Amino acid sequence: MPVSNIFLLNPIKTDCNIEKHRVCVNVSGKKYETYESTLAKYPGTLLALPQRELFFDSLNGEYFFDRNRKAFGAILTYCQTGLLVKPPSLDDRIFAAELRYFGFESESEAHIPPVSNESENSLLPTNKYLKYIWQFFEAPETSLGARLVSLFSMSVILLSIAMFCIETLPEFKQPVYTFNNLTNESSLLSFQTKTEFESSFYIVECGCIMWFTIEYLLRLLASPKKFLFLRQPLNVIDIVSILPFYITAFLHSANSNVASLSIFRVLRILRVFRIFKLSRYSKGLQVLGCTFKASLQELGLLAFFLMIGVILFSSVAYFCEETEPKTEFRSIIHSFWWAIVTMTTVGYGDITPTTLGGKIVGSMCVLVGVLTLAFPVPVIVNNFSYFRSLDQTPLEPLDEDYLEIPLGNERNSSTASIATNSTNSMQLIYKK
Repeated sequence: MPVSNIFLLNPIKTDCNIEKHRVCVNVSGKKYETYESTLAKYPGTLLALPQRELFFDSLNGEYFFDRNRKAFGAILTYCQTGLLVKPPSLDDRIFAAELRYFGFESESEAHIPPVSNESENSLLPTNKYLKYIWQFFEAPETSLGARLVSLFSMSVILLSIAMFCIETLPEFKQPVYTFNNLTNESSLLSFQTKTEFESSFYIVECGCIMWFTIEYLLRLLASPKKFLFLRQPLNVIDIVSILPFYITAFLHSANSNVASLSIFRVLRILRVFRIFKLSRYSKGLQVLGCTFKASLQELGLLAFFLMIGVILFSSVAYFCEETEPKTEFRSIIHSFWWAIVTMTTVGYGDITPTTLGGKIVGSMCVLVGVLTLAFPVPVIVNNFSYFRSLDQTPLEPLDEDYLEIPLGNERNSSTASIATNSTNSMQLIYKK
């Protein structure tokens, strides 16, 4: 037998201490080298001896594992540092399977969020009638009637938004003035719909609100978890889009003209939130919402950097333009608007610097703004691509053979067998 093979079978421990013996591990073509002492920290795993000898490739003098390379890199880092970090682009199920494969069961349970075994049926109401109502309004793909209801709901939403926009045309509006008894002067307070058109708009609005209310109440009645239903973002949007109509109707019925006029604009602005109801039926809007939710940290950093740039450049621009006789930079706060539209490369041109120093500051403001906006864009685009791919290609179940631990429940017996074979081979070599 060659001397090299005899060396590989020699015991690695000397005086109860593990020597700095380097080990080469090949994972699907990518080679990792580390010390034997690093792997020996976890004797119960597949990376330690004698379990690892089952995967020894005597031809290449290395240990070969046909497993996920990204996951193994994280596992090896855990053996070196004691810190387990899942690669961001790796599926949780795959990472958990790799941890269990190499014998890190406790780490898998501690660091990987458990996969919910609840099926969709467990979230459905137990009553068959409530279940039918829930699927009728929440799952358009379950039946033709549910699909028709979702199309009708989308049509009502679009109709209400269209009427909300048409109502603001000058042809349908008339000014409302308020009279001051002290000065005997009138001032414009707001605009309201002309009397001849008011009934038509009101009927359409009542029809839309009636449908929104019935739909919301039926879904609330059929929901299996009422509290969870009430605090879901889309359902909160439903409430926000419905309540202004009833509040306005109450103020009119109570003849509270002053109060109704004071909050009338706020209530009308809240009506525009109905457009977000379309996200219930649009996968694209749902993907966009998930992207913004996953990119909150990056968007927060973007807002923070923009705030710093706005304060910095508006201050410098103000002091550069302060001595100009007809300057538009009247204060640092007035300069905030110029800094915001300049850093975002919008550039309305309503406020412009006239001095040489102000123009230099404006040029720097544009360059810094472009760089600031460009930094978080790749992360946001990656998040959007990820959620878009999940929407187009749903998760498929993993192969059961892939999820199994190689030594199964017989790991201890296999380990003992490997150790016995290694000892017998060593004794045979020494006899020769």
